[in-house]
Amino acid sequence: MKHLNLWASRTEDRLMLSLESSFNGEPSVEAELEPLFEILEKYADEWMPDVVEGKRGRKYSRDAIWKAYEEARREKTATIGLYRTQRPALDMTLRLRFPPLPPRLGVSLHIESLGLFAAAEKSGRFVEMVREWAGRYPVSYASAHSMADDELAGAPYSGHDEESSLREAFDKVHEVSWLNVFGPKLVETIGRERILSTPTHRVEELPNGSILLVTWPTAADFASEGARIAQARAHVHLWPDLDFDTVMRTLRERSAALVPVEPNFHPELAPLLSRVVDRAPIHERQRKIAELNAFRPPAPEEWLPVALPSDVENPERVRSHYDDLSEGLVAALHTKVPSIMNKTPESLTDLDFYFWRENFPERCTRELVDGHTAPALGAYLGDVLVRRLGGTWVLRQKMEESQVRVGERVWLPFLRARRYMQSRQSLLDYSLTQFFHEAERYRL
Repeated sequence: MKHLNLWASRTEDRLMLSLESSFNGEPSVEAELEPLFEILEKYADEWMPDVVEGKRGRKYSRDAIWKAYEEARREKTATIGLYRTQRPALDMTLRLRFPPLPPRLGVSLHIESLGLFAAAEKSGRFVEMVREWAGRYPVSYASAHSMADDELAGAPYSGHDEESSLREAFDKVHEVSWLNVFGPKLVETIGRERILSTPTHRVEELPNGSILLVTWPTAADFASEGARIAQARAHVHLWPDLDFDTVMRTLRERSAALVPVEPNFHPELAPLLSRVVDRAPIHERQRKIAELNAFRPPAPEEWLPVALPSDVENPERVRSHYDDLSEGLVAALHTKVPSIMNKTPESLTDLDFYFWRENFPERCTRELVDGHTAPALGAYLGDVLVRRLGGTWVLRQKMEESQVRVGERVWLPFLRARRYMQSRQSLLDYSLTQFFHEAERYRL
């Protein structure tokens, strides 16, 4: 059963929940997990999963969950996925670990988008769901927060080296999220009275010894000045060796990094640069937009005002060689870049993005790039100029000197392709897309 891929788009921030707990391994797994799904169904209104996946997807139901569990069960672990077929997209994963290892239950939840939780009532329902989960399962730690802000924070490292952070796990408060559940061990480390006296929106002691802490009424408003002040106060209270002004400065910098930036890309490259932005992690998206707004590629220089005369003895053989190079590129990439078969300006943009996404010039050997890919691209680019702009080849023995006459100028597609294939940045500086549009201006 097909479901939405939440990771296909990076345009919107998500609410992210991570919960780690133990569970009773003695009764049946079905009996132990029933309360988790009862609580989920009670509170997950418009983002309720409708697909359960083990080895294959099924429409959500309790029977489907247990079938997925049977498919996913291994000797020591099992993983079940829950998703949605309609927006908002959802990616929810249950991870189970069984004896002889200590039984563990992990819940990872990503909901698109964070804007769903702009109202206090919606955020409150989410809090109650986590509260009931944490009251039923012995939680070591749980947190819910903006995914973009969490990535900026680098939690759980947050300025600590990775090795010590992983070793300490949740024995220290490295970051205070919008919603937090501190398990008994962490409560003991920090101090029960200290956590309960945190100046924040909501602090509640749960019957199993865990403590729920929520910094602000709404999840979506996490980056507002008031929410940041509340977050900083809670963080400094729980970790007294921190300085409030320093924490606030860091939080404000993170808020500034997430302020939406309106795209204003180079007009001819906007389709390409928009796709480059979409590949950026959510927390880097606005910075990337600003960077590419300022990006102006150099004007193409791979042209001549007057054609060099053809110096080949057998033009048909040379053209046949170029055709072979071009068709070889099509054959190699037609499944990865389907539009390449059309030989249109849009095909060139698709190629630009493909090579950038794959970091082709830096990932592949220079022998492959210079000896095969760049010549094939030059032949293909020249073919597009001929087909779409009415150009004519002026052939030379030296491949990089071969030209395509379009209107008032002659263009050097093989030279362009060589410069294009020097680095990942050169794919943008010397894009095939821009070269085509520059030649197009001189068609008449």
